[in-house]
Amino acid sequence: MTSYEGRPLPRPHEDVDDQGLAFDIATMTTRMTSRGIGRRRALGLLGLGATGLTLAACGADDTTTGSAGTSSTSATTASTASLTEIPDETAGPYPGDGSNGPDVLEQSGVVRSDIRSSFGSSTTTAEGVPMTLTLDVVDLAGGNVPFEGVAVYVWHCNRDGEYSLYSSDIADENYLRGVQVADADGKVTFTSIYPACYDGRWPHVHFEVYPSVDEISDVANCIATSQVALPADACTAVYATSGYEASVTNFAKVGLDTDNVFGDDGGASQTPVYEGDPTTGYTLTLTVGVDTTTEPTAGTMAGMGSDSSGHPAPGAGGTPPSGTPGSAAA
Repeated sequence: MTSYEGRPLPRPHEDVDDQGLAFDIATMTTRMTSRGIGRRRALGLLGLGATGLTLAACGADDTTTGSAGTSSTSATTASTASLTEIPDETAGPYPGDGSNGPDVLEQSGVVRSDIRSSFGSSTTTAEGVPMTLTLDVVDLAGGNVPFEGVAVYVWHCNRDGEYSLYSSDIADENYLRGVQVADADGKVTFTSIYPACYDGRWPHVHFEVYPSVDEISDVANCIATSQVALPADACTAVYATSGYEASVTNFAKVGLDTDNVFGDDGGASQTPVYEGDPTTGYTLTLTVGVDTTTEPTAGTMAGMGSDSSGHPAPGAGGTPPSGTPGSAAA
């Protein structure tokens, strides 16, 4: 056993109960922060004070190394860090929110938890390793409480690195896009497939947060736009399976520390905790702090324009390929 609840064991040849105090603290604070309790408050409730904070910080500094030898931030870092506002990130060139062409948010059927298939005139299903993504949305302005009632729009590329509504051969599909409304615990959960790694970007999932489901039809209402950085170990395992072959080459060329979105802090607050394997699928969970008192600094692609071929300009979100992950950029 080399990991527990998605976190690498510092003593992989010993039982979980024998991993040391720092690992035990990280485990307890992970569970408490997943419920919207800040890390420092969690440590205070556990009676650990500054000493516990220091030990937990040491335990959270672990890094993992993928097959390409690129360093990435452990999921522990994201789950045990003090809860802060999720970083504003670009919506990328293919948001499908009406800011850059197609608007899936005005289509009947977009509010759903299983986003693997298209809805409407097509029922095509995206193939790939199963993935369940849960986002725990926390209202920072309201006192770090679950953000009940907000609508979260999630989208990502398919196993071939293509985005529905935009990539030429799936422009008539709208799969791998959907909206969920946060429950009383601030949770939204999506059933999907593990995305590819396309050239130039760390594997990721996009999302936008809206005040309510009634306000998703206008992207100007969006109160947070960010991205989920997929865990390195899970990516390595998934990309070794059939159908993801081209992702292996692309993944070998990227790192969290050099990615043009996550590179400023290695995705420290955007990497979820996870468990699973390529056979049974992966379950990913990320706590998302949203502060409605701050002005969003990124997000929509309005005014971005098109390139010489009429495709949306790539911007800071990376350029997904028109065919497989190893092909030329669209």
